[in-house]
Amino acid sequence: MAVVGSKENATLLPSSATFLDVEDLSIHQVTDINRALRKAPGVYVREEDGYGLFPNISLRGVDPGRSGKITVMEDGILTAPAPYSSPSAYYFPTVGRMSGVEALKGSSQIKYGPQITGGALNFISTPIPGARQTYFKTFYGSYNEMLAHAYFGGTEKTENYGNFGYLVEGFFHQSDGFKTIQSAAGYPGSDDTGFRRMEPMVKIFWEPDWNKYHRLELKYGYSDFLADETYLGLNDADFQNDPFQRYAATRFDQIDSYNHRTNLRHIVELNADLTLTTTAYYQFFHRDWFKLHALDNPGFSLSEALVNPTGLAILRGQADGTLRVRHNNRDYQLYGIQSAAQYAFETGELDHQAELGIRLHYDEEDRFQWEEEFQQQNGAIVGSTETARGSAGDRIQESGVFAIYAQDEIKYEQWTIKPGARFENISQRYEQDFRRTDGAGSPIAEEDDLRVAAGGLSVGYQLAQDWNLFTSAYRGYAIPGPREAIRGDLKEESSINIEAGVKFRRDPKAIGFEFAYFYSDFSDLIVGDSIGASGGVTGPENVGDIDVHGAELSAQYDPGQANDWVFRTPLTLAFTYTHARFDGAANSADPESIFAGGQDGAEVPYIPEYQITAEAGFEWGRAGLYLTGTYVPAMFTSASNTGLQLAPDGTPDARFGQTDPYFLLDLSARYQINEKWRAFGGVRNLLDREYIASRQPHGPRPGLPMTLQIGVEAWF
Repeated sequence: MAVVGSKENATLLPSSATFLDVEDLSIHQVTDINRALRKAPGVYVREEDGYGLFPNISLRGVDPGRSGKITVMEDGILTAPAPYSSPSAYYFPTVGRMSGVEALKGSSQIKYGPQITGGALNFISTPIPGARQTYFKTFYGSYNEMLAHAYFGGTEKTENYGNFGYLVEGFFHQSDGFKTIQSAAGYPGSDDTGFRRMEPMVKIFWEPDWNKYHRLELKYGYSDFLADETYLGLNDADFQNDPFQRYAATRFDQIDSYNHRTNLRHIVELNADLTLTTTAYYQFFHRDWFKLHALDNPGFSLSEALVNPTGLAILRGQADGTLRVRHNNRDYQLYGIQSAAQYAFETGELDHQAELGIRLHYDEEDRFQWEEEFQQQNGAIVGSTETARGSAGDRIQESGVFAIYAQDEIKYEQWTIKPGARFENISQRYEQDFRRTDGAGSPIAEEDDLRVAAGGLSVGYQLAQDWNLFTSAYRGYAIPGPREAIRGDLKEESSINIEAGVKFRRDPKAIGFEFAYFYSDFSDLIVGDSIGASGGVTGPENVGDIDVHGAELSAQYDPGQANDWVFRTPLTLAFTYTHARFDGAANSADPESIFAGGQDGAEVPYIPEYQITAEAGFEWGRAGLYLTGTYVPAMFTSASNTGLQLAPDGTPDARFGQTDPYFLLDLSARYQINEKWRAFGGVRNLLDREYIASRQPHGPRPGLPMTLQIGVEAWF
């Protein structure tokens, strides 16, 4: 289910929005959400693994950590593992199987919640075809990367029972990875640092032949994901020598996860003006990320070990020590029902499209973690011990939610006015049950309620047939998790947001642009756990106030189409300028937080001042050639805005410092062999740039090196 629907609809909205359709995603056969979102102005991404497996996404200056500060949906349904209790995106929709991606900013996102200080992303899964169709795509690339995507579906019309639709889809993606694990005594090293993802999906619908239009749609999807991925980066000197190596101490690191998700949607047109859409949904997500957590004997956090000669020697397998590897074993579930009524009516000369929506929702995170300690002597592993299950984190966080929103799109001549409001009552519960760990003790359980409200107004004016002006203002909020709200007394983050801009589109592809200025005043900014620290002192916390303002520009022009040439030359541009600064000193109480030490006027970590993505294409007959370039300047990786690997208290820490500026080129080509078959190929990172993309979670991490791929796709 789309929330914008098309590029044309995005142009008509009285607020900022970006719609990436299947053509945008297929030009470079995008499987990495980071690369896809570079085409959307106002969206920043922090790379972590090179393939977009664990995205860190920011919209308009919010903290990008694990994409926890944006609302993420698939077909209009919340899809973060536990969007209220623990929204960090250890599960994220796979862009490679999607038919579209929508990014909403401004007041238009109020209806979606619960994180509405920055924006919302909605992923549109493969729709059920209107006629019987089979699709198949496969490619092979560098580092033994393989992808296979296929679906079969259609719509059947019957004489007495209405229309039936069906879709069966399969998606498989794997790579051996582009890093190499160093050898150590008794361990030969390994090139196996990749991943494997498998995702089947089934959809069916029924539109009965009744007097009133009804549509009943059922969807079920499953994800099985395994990755030999680590939190640990490199020492700066080792990065300069070989950014694609991993230390021997990470050879045990692996994440194993699976996800079940299903929803049942009913649409009924009660009359010509009133439509009711009701959706029941359920999702279960399990993951166990078995990863190096710290070094014992002597004791180092991993970020400290990277900048300490003794710790570094242990990581390389060259000194004695104890590798503490943690099972970050967690279960998440969410379920609920949401219903929205849309009613069209008139009052005098005003046309109304009113909408009222209600959501009843429950989600939880259940942590039940333990550790294994591997003793290293003379570079070899000589023994291991396992701690009691639950001893490294045993807690349950739950949220029960009642949410309601109302909005009305009012049109009068060239004017569109869209007021809206949202209210949520969240019943939060936090529990520690020590009996699960050692069979003794009494459980600790605490409960509280949190109530939040948001509202806004957007105004659009059609200046001419192809020109639209817009402005909006709204109050947003972000929700603290139950443990932090109850035990840490965290406040909800709030923001006042303003935008104004202009949109122009003369032809869907020939020429168009959108420009927007935005300003956000954030209060009580919530940041997540100190990822990469030895455990953090406080966990998530309110770190203070920030001011963000900036400008976004997206533009499209095709001189070939505009001038009726025999070939087409599509050109696109996405530019974002963001000035994100602390308003007053950061008040982080966690000395290990990357937000500690921020002074008034300090830059917000991992929010670059600007970024630019430009794409040029050449299409002639059956052939197409496309070149996309992205430039991102260096960013500070902590609020202390230091270029040194030092925490504010002077402790050496590889998470602090800067990233590298980088310029990336992606090249792709395709050829339509006949009506049914197309061949394609491409090169990512054509210039083979080596750069520090991030210092989170634990020290410098590289972006994807140059990789090649070649494949075919077919429609029957």
